[in-house]
Amino acid sequence: MSERADFLVELGTEELPPKALLSLSESFRDGLIARIDAAGLAHGKVEAFATPRRLAVRVKRLALTAPEQKIQRRGPPVAAAFDKAGAPTRAATAFAQSCGVQLEALGRETDPKGNECLSYTGVKPGAAASQLLPGFVAEALEQLPIPKRMRWGAGEAQFVRPVHTLILLLGRDVIPATLLGVSAGNETRGHRFHSTKALRIGTPGAYERVLATRGFVIADFATRRERIRTGVTLLAEQQGGRALISDALLDEVTSLNEWPVPLAGRFEERFLALPRELLVSVLQDHQRYFPVEGADGKLLPWFITVSNVDSRDMNVVRAGNERVVRPRLSDAAFFWEQDRKSPLASRVAALDAVTFQAQLGSIGDKVRRIAPLSRTIAARIDGDGALAERAARLAKCDLVTNLVGEFPELQGIMGRYYATADGEPAEVATAIAEHYQPRGASDGTPASKTGLAVALADRIDTLTGIFAIGQKPSGTKDPFALRRAAIGIGRMIYEHRLPLDVVDLIDESLRSHGVFEAPPASPSAKPMPSREQVADAVYDYVLERQRNAWLEPPDGGPPIPGITPEACDAVIAVRPRSPLDFDARLRALLDFLRLPEAASLTAANKRIQNLLKKSAGGQISSESINSALLVDGAERDLYAALQGIVHVVPGHIAAGDYAAAFTELARLKPGVDAFFDQVMVMDPDPALRANRLALLSSLQKLFGGIADLSRLPG
Repeated sequence: MSERADFLVELGTEELPPKALLSLSESFRDGLIARIDAAGLAHGKVEAFATPRRLAVRVKRLALTAPEQKIQRRGPPVAAAFDKAGAPTRAATAFAQSCGVQLEALGRETDPKGNECLSYTGVKPGAAASQLLPGFVAEALEQLPIPKRMRWGAGEAQFVRPVHTLILLLGRDVIPATLLGVSAGNETRGHRFHSTKALRIGTPGAYERVLATRGFVIADFATRRERIRTGVTLLAEQQGGRALISDALLDEVTSLNEWPVPLAGRFEERFLALPRELLVSVLQDHQRYFPVEGADGKLLPWFITVSNVDSRDMNVVRAGNERVVRPRLSDAAFFWEQDRKSPLASRVAALDAVTFQAQLGSIGDKVRRIAPLSRTIAARIDGDGALAERAARLAKCDLVTNLVGEFPELQGIMGRYYATADGEPAEVATAIAEHYQPRGASDGTPASKTGLAVALADRIDTLTGIFAIGQKPSGTKDPFALRRAAIGIGRMIYEHRLPLDVVDLIDESLRSHGVFEAPPASPSAKPMPSREQVADAVYDYVLERQRNAWLEPPDGGPPIPGITPEACDAVIAVRPRSPLDFDARLRALLDFLRLPEAASLTAANKRIQNLLKKSAGGQISSESINSALLVDGAERDLYAALQGIVHVVPGHIAAGDYAAAFTELARLKPGVDAFFDQVMVMDPDPALRANRLALLSSLQKLFGGIADLSRLPG
């Protein structure tokens, strides 16, 4: 062997979960390379491979030996290492033994405290890569994001799926090891049907070629994905249309096929009368087919599927796929016709039989709470309250239809179709679909005011209810998607510039919940928090989600220039009552911090905060300034400067013009600097001291109307 060689590890398994395949592959690669890098093993290009039945990583030009490691250890102080007679103590001999040397080989050094200590300096030889790699692979596999592992056969090994083969190949040599109950070798398996014999991999560099030419397997995920995209696109064009290729479906289909063969299939044109979303859901979500649309944007009676078998007669495969999709489309058509026989409004009563949450009642109870709240919100955003209340009462009705029961991903969408067919106002029908938006970071927000009102009411009701019963999210558990709800509230208000007081809406929502009036479950039950406590907790949660969204925008966009966690905290400390107000205060604060006066005034606010905390428990009132006790010129000047803006700044704050307020406050810098340079705040005279603290409290109150500058660094 040379000093470097390519390394290949492959785990051959039963079919891996398709939606998790890519993340498993990337995690395996990253975990393995992190350990190789930590050991100091130099290497070249790293490649990950993933197919339905294998995870593999190849590392080009991996060093065969880890570098030597210099060892520097400090031992016990010399005073403790030797007794008064100079004989070594147990501390000295134990340290020498742990270093693997005789006591005479130890040196001496001085620790940071000035004590002379025993020390050891040595070199640890670099370990062979062949000795390290099995452990690295085992650790990387153990750390994969697998929620639930399984056992197979009589062994104790656990993995996401049963493991059958293992390759650990360094150059041409197999690294002897046993992982997950399988001994390492240099043989893999090809396609389940096209290649039934074991395939020998002579060198890591031959991996893809052997699998492709003899095993009918395209090992590289990206190559396989592009082959599918190209084939699907071409077939759709041949049918006179364009394939609808979503990234999620493309990834899933790539994860299901080792030797992909796209082919076109056809369904009966009568099914084109179904709603577009329903047809797409059947083809895409349930059958994993790619729908095809024409130049006019309407769906064509074609689909493109991808077979994992290169059959001699692809017509048989095509017919099989057409035969499978036909009953699914027939079921969808049947449910569509049956559901339309009853108006959507007739299903309101059925919502009482669907549980929302045991302590919070049924979906019907939820609807009765969000309907009046939707009307209130609509009125405050210049919408139509009656339309919003009607939309809220119908928004959940499609949950008890046959079609949504079979295709739950279409909730809201089918409600819009049914409401339109019933002759409901167009904005009501639209709002039924919109009120589920945004479903995630990449989803848009409702476009209509009615949709916004219902969407906000629905999320606020969920947040207040779940917090009221003490089940707010903890760790990774968030069964009611409260994080997404809170972020959605912030997005809707901010993106549409809605003039809403979220604190008021939270309070109004909490008043509609009956949990505060319910008697305790038992005498020993933990007492319920008050409505005020829950309201504070809910709004703190909403503000914290907005803070995170502003620091790390969920859409991947750039954050606000100059934003810091401390700046966000300074604004949150004054509890702005809406996301819009939070944003306005934050942007004004960031602009202020760019001014030359900002550093001095920020430091002064921190100093004021500390002084007020130390005095009278912080109970100094800014209203108790006695101008007759202002004996020093600097404090008289500061008082005069404050009097000049004390009525101006609150007016700017009330109008939301925080930039103008900060401009006025910046003019105080000379007076503030002179005050702290020339005036002893903590004067021995209690009356002077209290008066000066009241002056500072007045200054802090002005700044605190926008943000708490004492929370900023500096």
